[in-house]
Amino acid sequence: MDNNKKQKQQFTIIKDDSTDGHGGYGMGSISLENMSSVIVDPNENKAYVDMDAMHARSEIERRVRYFSDRNEVPDGLLYWIVWVTVERGEEGPYYAGVAASELRVDRPNKRAYKSMAEHVTHMEKSLKGKIVVEHMDEKSKKLLGDFLREFDEEMWKSSSDELKNSFKK
Repeated sequence: MDNNKKQKQQFTIIKDDSTDGHGGYGMGSISLENMSSVIVDPNENKAYVDMDAMHARSEIERRVRYFSDRNEVPDGLLYWIVWVTVERGEEGPYYAGVAASELRVDRPNKRAYKSMAEHVTHMEKSLKGKIVVEHMDEKSKKLLGDFLREFDEEMWKSSSDELKNSFKK
């Protein structure tokens, strides 16, 4: 595996605490340092970390025109951008928040559907340790659960029962 590919396949774990009391520039801003973005692609039966999605620059998001009405993209393929927040507990890092946001992409017609409000809300919920996956289709939810479990078994084991139960059939 080359270095570029390997670098993309990792979760971001807290590097520093933006609320460490210094009170300087950026105080009160939200740190995304402990959040990673996972793309779930039920069309290709895969899930993978893609940090470019943090800035709406993932491969599936590029070179398309966005519409806020799902009906404008009737032939769009379903994808999910999942905002995964990792925290560090007594037993080490764990998946603290997981929130999935829908994306529909019609590559041949260069059209896509995305609700920016939903994406922002789900990012915020993930940061707050919420699990928001109940609206996902079963196939995508299974791909995501399997990915999180296999990506780092220790983080999975250290995660809340609520998170684990969200991925049970």
